Amino acid sequence: VQLQASGGGLVQAGGSLRLSCAASGGTFSSYVMGWFRQAPGKERELIAAISWNGDTTYYADSVKGRFTISRDNAKNTVYLQMNSLKPEDTAVYYCAADSYGVGIPRRIYDYDYWGQGTQVTVSS
Repeated sequence: VQLQASGGGLVQAGGSLRLSCAASGGTFSSYVMGWFRQAPGKERELIAAISWNGDTTYYADSVKGRFTISRDNAKNTVYLQMNSLKPEDTAVYYCAADSYGVGIPRRIYDYDYWGQGTQVTVSS
C-alpha cells in the first residue's frame, strides 16, 4: 500500500486548506484512515481518523470543530478539511492506514502504512 499526501502549503491564520491522501494497492475501503501531525520538537500525534465506511470519526480536542475528515472509497482517497487555521497548527501532516480496520485506533504503531508527509505552515 502506498499513500501519497498532498495539499499542504503556507496560509495565514484564519485560512483554510484541504489535504488529500491517495492510496494505491491494498484494499483502501477496508482500512481505518488517520491524519497525524508532527510539529518541530514534538511527538507525532493523531488529530483525526475515520472508520472504513466513514460512519465513525475521531478528532483530537485541539482540532475539534475546525477540521473535518472524510473519505471517498471510490477514489481511494481520504481528505482533511482544515478551517480556522492557527499558527499552532503548523506541522508536517501525515496520513496513515490501519489495515486491521476495527474501531478507531489512537496509537501510532496501530497504523501499518504511512504517507510521506506534507508541510502545513500557518502564519500569524
